[in-house]
Amino acid sequence: MTFKYALSSAEEAPLSAPILLTGSIKENLIAAGKLGYNAIEIHTRPDEKIDFGAVKDTMAEQNVQISAVITGRLNTEGLCSLIDDRPYVMHAAMLGMYQYIDMAEKLNTDIVLGWTKGNVPVGKNRDKYLKRLASNLDTLSSYAGERNVKIHAEVINRYEVNIFTTGKETMDFIQQWYLDNVYVHLDTFHMNIEETDMLETIHYCKDRLGYFHVADNTRSYPGTGQLPFPEIMQTLQEVNYNGYVSVECLPGNNRYETAHAAIEYLKSIV
Repeated sequence: MTFKYALSSAEEAPLSAPILLTGSIKENLIAAGKLGYNAIEIHTRPDEKIDFGAVKDTMAEQNVQISAVITGRLNTEGLCSLIDDRPYVMHAAMLGMYQYIDMAEKLNTDIVLGWTKGNVPVGKNRDKYLKRLASNLDTLSSYAGERNVKIHAEVINRYEVNIFTTGKETMDFIQQWYLDNVYVHLDTFHMNIEETDMLETIHYCKDRLGYFHVADNTRSYPGTGQLPFPEIMQTLQEVNYNGYVSVECLPGNNRYETAHAAIEYLKSIV
């Protein structure tokens, strides 16, 4: 089985963020192609002005795709979430998500939903907020499905969020609310914190596993820490995972060298 490899990118990002390539989308597509990657994921704002024609031309020239549009900046910069108690903030979150979906449609890709789903306020009724999230995701799922865009719900560790912290919780939520166009997005860095058995979690989510992030336990690139990547990649093969394996790790002192080392290691173990 041949995996499709992607890596994280943004126009700009500090070294403390798990972003490997920085620059314009066109520049990052070219760099990814030279490194041997099949795609880049783009971390961007929903209102970013993109020359879609030029980006598509570069994608075709470099034979590099966009694996996903990451929606986190709607929360980290826009301070919006899909479960906010303030109706106007939640409404802004929905509008931003529509913009992301439209962007993904034009780029022939999907979206990742992470921080923008929001957190349940301390001491509040969890069920109320999960029901609100399910309702909004149902609306967004239908809108995205009509545009051939999938929504990948990212599983993030408990120190950062309090919704979707394990693969099982995320998978069960999707099934409970019949969210047919929402998929599970696993990340080895977060799994190492939350899961008792990472390989078992991959098997549990196999029918709805849509996107997969890799970084080692220190959040450096795969192969530099303690995570069993040969077994992880073998398990992805066992469940016939056909989505992207995207490197989202800390860039170290040299983004290009880190990106190169990551894909060389991943290709060496499969």
